[in-house]
Amino acid sequence: MERNGEGGRRMLAELLEASHLMPIELLPAKANGCARAASFHQVLIYVADLQRNLLRLVPGDDAAEHGHDTELHVEGTVAGRAYQYGGVLPAAPPGGGVFQWWVPLLDGTERIGLLRVSSEHNDADTRADMEALAALISLIIVSKRGTSDALAKLVRTRQMSVSAQMQWNLLPPRTYADGRVTISASLEPAYDISGDVFEYAVDGPLVHLTIFDAMGHDTAAGLSGALALGACRNARRQGAGLVEKAEAVEAALLEQYDHRRYVTGVLATLDTGTGVLQWVNRGHHPPIIIRDNRWTSHLACPPGHPMGTDLGLRTLVCEEHLQPGDRIVLYTDGITEARRSGDREFGLARFTDFLIRHHADGLPVPETLRRLVQAVLEYHDGRLQDDATVLLCEWIGPHLEPADTAAGLAGVSSTRLPTAAAGAPSR
Repeated sequence: MERNGEGGRRMLAELLEASHLMPIELLPAKANGCARAASFHQVLIYVADLQRNLLRLVPGDDAAEHGHDTELHVEGTVAGRAYQYGGVLPAAPPGGGVFQWWVPLLDGTERIGLLRVSSEHNDADTRADMEALAALISLIIVSKRGTSDALAKLVRTRQMSVSAQMQWNLLPPRTYADGRVTISASLEPAYDISGDVFEYAVDGPLVHLTIFDAMGHDTAAGLSGALALGACRNARRQGAGLVEKAEAVEAALLEQYDHRRYVTGVLATLDTGTGVLQWVNRGHHPPIIIRDNRWTSHLACPPGHPMGTDLGLRTLVCEEHLQPGDRIVLYTDGITEARRSGDREFGLARFTDFLIRHHADGLPVPETLRRLVQAVLEYHDGRLQDDATVLLCEWIGPHLEPADTAAGLAGVSSTRLPTAAAGAPSR
């Protein structure tokens, strides 16, 4: 077997060629077959569940899968640490001339799952081939999951409501990063979300950030949230500004529901070239800025009326000049108003302290938000009464390159696993 680079190139070329007409159930066996060209003995594919608490084996290659776990917990496992921190980690102690690794699967910066790879070699070429194989398998999974019920069922641990099914199909990936910004979002209850939606989009130097909270906790709330998101997205792509986007959402809600349904929200635009953040508030909690790893304050801006109520309040565009490293946080009331027995809220101070403390611990932003949602769920005894959504954007600076800072924040750097943080408690 070649170790001059030719084997790795042949592995990728053969798998890419096969992928065009390959159903997802053939991916594990085909990946194993092609990987032998790069001297890999075994390749197992694990995908993360919807709440990012479990890693589940993609079935399809009985010979390779024999004797391996079909499900792994993110908390308390080596595989979970590789997933949390985005780094390649040994999957087993070296023995018998075989080396094994956990390799993250990433869609850009969105965490999909892990590969478990075995090889007789342990050198730079092997690592490069593993990471290239993981990148290609990630692309194949992303290309297939829109039409694969098998993948959809694999990432679910329980039944999903109709409203949640609609919302997940509308949302962008939960993590994005380039040299200028890192964006990450989380929302719960993952299987029962109704009216919460988030949106971000990049248009040259502009980054658009949006969060909506529709009235109610039923399928009608999900329909209202979907309508608001669609109207906002359509208006933005026709060149509408912040006020015009909010008015487009209101017009769509009034036409469809005639004052019977409303949506609150914040619509914001960050100019990454200058650090100028502009936003409008339509009856929602104001954004938070975290600066120098401490909570600065809510961004003061007189709110307009909720979209769909037609109360005639003026919509103002407010502005803040950010500093590199500032984090913008948009959230819905399910985060701060989650209550435990005794009627005590999770609260804004606890929420911001959690974000600050885990950032200081060196956690990637997506992992911080994953743990935040788990903390909110635990605080509410495992079941939320309202949707809880948070969208966080860190402005790194005006330059697209280099993207090393963004890679670290998103958890895609192989050097992201610091010694102190690696052994830190998970909560």
